[in-house]
Amino acid sequence: MELKRILEKYPKRQDCLIDVLLDVQNTKSTRHLTEVELARVSEHLGLPESHVFSVVSFYSFFSMTPRGKHILQVCRDVPCYLNDTFNVHETLESMLGIKTGDTTEDGLFTLEYSSCLGCCDQAPVMRVNDTVYGNLTPDKLRAIISECRSDDDA
Repeated sequence: MELKRILEKYPKRQDCLIDVLLDVQNTKSTRHLTEVELARVSEHLGLPESHVFSVVSFYSFFSMTPRGKHILQVCRDVPCYLNDTFNVHETLESMLGIKTGDTTEDGLFTLEYSSCLGCCDQAPVMRVNDTVYGNLTPDKLRAIISECRSDDDA
């Protein structure tokens, strides 16, 4: 089982929690964590389940809901909001045919809000999985979505 293999890689220390959770989540095509997995992580690291659940619910890069292959997280902090000459979320919702929090029917894209991504000088920004894109325009969004689709066709 994949979870067992992942847990065996990590020492039983609290400071490994985020790394373990990311590893578990990123090995799954649905990019989410289940209650059973959180309980196993809790047991392995000797942490209360409530602590593990609170970490997962606090950080926007964790999810307990199945998500698409490409997770689009749009920053909604003040600099991105103020520099948003067009509405990034509305544009993406229109392009993908989904609402924020949803996943496309083909399972390729999930659209989410994010807190600050740390690139305020490039606002507006979004993260696609582990890559941050800044100075967004509608044309850049179309190119990013097209690139993600072409990667899946290759």
